Amino acid sequence: MAKRLDYKELKKNTLFNKIEFKSTSEITPFVGIIGQQRGEKALKFGLNIKKKGYNIYVSGISGSGKATFAKKFAEEIALTEKTPEDMCYVYNFKNPKLPKLLKLPPGMGKNLLEDMDELVASLTEEITRVFTDKDFENQKGGILKSFQEKKDNKIKEMSEYAKKYNFGVKSTNSGIYFMPLLDGEALTEEQYEELSQEDKDKITENSESVQESAAEFMRDIKEYEKQARKDISNLEYSTSLFIVGRFIGELFEKYEASKVIVDYLKEVKEDILNNIHDFNDADSDDEESVMAMLPWYSRRGGENSLTKYKINLIADNSETKGAPVIEEFNPTYSNIVGDIEYDNEYGNFTTDFMKIRPGALHKANGGYLIVSAHDLFSNPYAWDSLRRVLRTGEITIDPLREYATGISLSGIKPEAAQVNVKVIIVGSPYYYELISYYEDDFHKLFKIRADFDYEMDYNVDNLKKTLGFVKSYIDRENCMDFDYAAIGKLIEVSLRDVERNDRLTARFSLLTEIISEASAWASMDNQNIVTEEYVIKAVKERDYRLNMYEEKLDRMIEDNSILINTTGSKIGQINGLAVLDMGDYIFANPARITATTYAGRAGIINIEKEAEMSGSIHDKGVQVIIGYLGSVYAQEFPLSLSCRICFEQNYSGIDGDSASSAELYAIISSLSDMPLSQEIAVTGSINQFGEIQPIGGVSYKVEGFFDICNKRGLTGTQGVIIPEQNIPDLVLKDEVLEAIKENKFHIYPIKKVSEGIELLMGSPAGEKDSKGKFPPDSVHSKALKKLKKFYKRAAVEI
Repeated sequence: MAKRLDYKELKKNTLFNKIEFKSTSEITPFVGIIGQQRGEKALKFGLNIKKKGYNIYVSGISGSGKATFAKKFAEEIALTEKTPEDMCYVYNFKNPKLPKLLKLPPGMGKNLLEDMDELVASLTEEITRVFTDKDFENQKGGILKSFQEKKDNKIKEMSEYAKKYNFGVKSTNSGIYFMPLLDGEALTEEQYEELSQEDKDKITENSESVQESAAEFMRDIKEYEKQARKDISNLEYSTSLFIVGRFIGELFEKYEASKVIVDYLKEVKEDILNNIHDFNDADSDDEESVMAMLPWYSRRGGENSLTKYKINLIADNSETKGAPVIEEFNPTYSNIVGDIEYDNEYGNFTTDFMKIRPGALHKANGGYLIVSAHDLFSNPYAWDSLRRVLRTGEITIDPLREYATGISLSGIKPEAAQVNVKVIIVGSPYYYELISYYEDDFHKLFKIRADFDYEMDYNVDNLKKTLGFVKSYIDRENCMDFDYAAIGKLIEVSLRDVERNDRLTARFSLLTEIISEASAWASMDNQNIVTEEYVIKAVKERDYRLNMYEEKLDRMIEDNSILINTTGSKIGQINGLAVLDMGDYIFANPARITATTYAGRAGIINIEKEAEMSGSIHDKGVQVIIGYLGSVYAQEFPLSLSCRICFEQNYSGIDGDSASSAELYAIISSLSDMPLSQEIAVTGSINQFGEIQPIGGVSYKVEGFFDICNKRGLTGTQGVIIPEQNIPDLVLKDEVLEAIKENKFHIYPIKKVSEGIELLMGSPAGEKDSKGKFPPDSVHSKALKKLKKFYKRAAVEI
């Protein structure tokens, strides 16, 4: 007969009793990784190796602190490293559609941006002042006066020449016109029509002569105009050369150590001198008067003509200490590699180098970029863009529309940025396996995997660090301190989360939830410290918020809508235990399993499989049962058996092999006509040799059956059979432990099928003697007799 577990064997939180303190106010806060030696070692190694391809994937369940510590370690190492260069885009004076990238020492980009803005403002003010100065206006006026005099003389000369041919000259802003004269007056259209054909022909002949001569006169005027423009340009150039040289000379001196900036400033100086009118903010009346005489004079640009002298600083490391550590929470394509913005002007898309927007890789250049696997792989083209950068070592900014469709917009093509960045992807093992399977380059680019475990050893060191973590969270979030008993209950929550009494959870987000909620409940009761009752209340209230489905199932069992017996015994019927995982909440309920056997050759029929409601693991468990039955009963004759097993009232499907032992007991009960106790529920899988194998969710399964029995009234003979290997996994609720302590409920750990048979049927299972025979009154003997009858009937039918 299997031995019942003693209460003392279940109460394993004894290590906590060795630590002495009254409340968390006496505990020293701890900030760091707890119980993650493997992940910590891999992460630190990956951060320190600077070779290409040694990017890091930090793997672990949600809430294990992997993202927090990845950033913390990266920041610690980054502080010891060199601060990377600033990066900025500037106008390309030779090819405006190809903006140039400048890499500058940290902080110099910001200085250059400010200096260029100041340069433009100073030049605008000074040029406007000088160009409106009386002396400058007089000099320019003299040039225009000289030009006008020459022009007037030439027009006068032209007019005198035209009079010889009876033509007059009229000068307007749009040009010079010739008009035929009659008696010294301009000929009207009516007068022209009244002329004889001979006179008309004469006028035409004279017009051709005048036009030929006028061409020479106009060439002379254009030469005068050309010279005037040149003289004005030389005046402006010589005047502005001193001004521009004075202001930009200061920048040459300031940045003389940077060849990149000096070369850029040379181009700026040349372009400013060629477009000096862009800096004149004076009233345009004078300019209009000049344009009246010199139509081709104006070179003034549009409103944004000075934009080309700005600096687009895309990576500013002026305030960065060491290398940058950037955590991108929304790793879209544009947020990773940057983007180019466009303005819509009357249906036309326009852009310039100042509309280049940096991505996270620009900001993290020379340092570390941290992204979430879920966010990265769920954003279209984000992984593709990141992979391309890691392979090539450079960032090419293409608008998403161009990248996705291949259709190019008429815009700009920024110079590619050379980058050296270590990428840290933080995610679950699922994403790691998924991307590894579908992406050939993934292992080449992410050679380091840092695994963060969901559990850690329950030892003094980890326990003390966990207490330190609790204290640091209390201080950081301004929660109440916890007394000794409350912390003890919190440690039980930690043990329960990993379903092991010798392991602590590494999912610290769960602990922080309980800390916050227990502190809130205590505060609502006007307490100044959190006691054990508030931790219990926090857990119960949390369960209550999530257990609606469990309550509905329990109610259906109470109402006998779902048929479950917890007393008496039945042939071919047993209480199995099924776990339901709702995501945030896990619970278990008993499930009635039945088996019927009769003569035939159909073998064991799994009704769930026939109804397509079972998973492959459950189907495998049924096949294992067939193997066991064959090894025990079919050594002298073949099995001639028809059997059907079923999870009664199962409408949602089932998977897993943890009910295979229960299914086997139901079959053996049907074959031997020996009733099974309904007071004992069963969990555990089997192998073909009848050995009981461990399963998951054992604590929830025990509690699920206990809850039903407790509501109906404990008889003192009720309990659960579990695999012996699952004893360390038992972390039970206080009410279950109390019932076990008072011998009102029991747990039976077993190793073999025979132990379960004896517990459930109250008779020896039976072992074969030297002749291969079972004892006559054993359960196996009775089952074997029925199988022989089935075989003989089948043989007669044949």
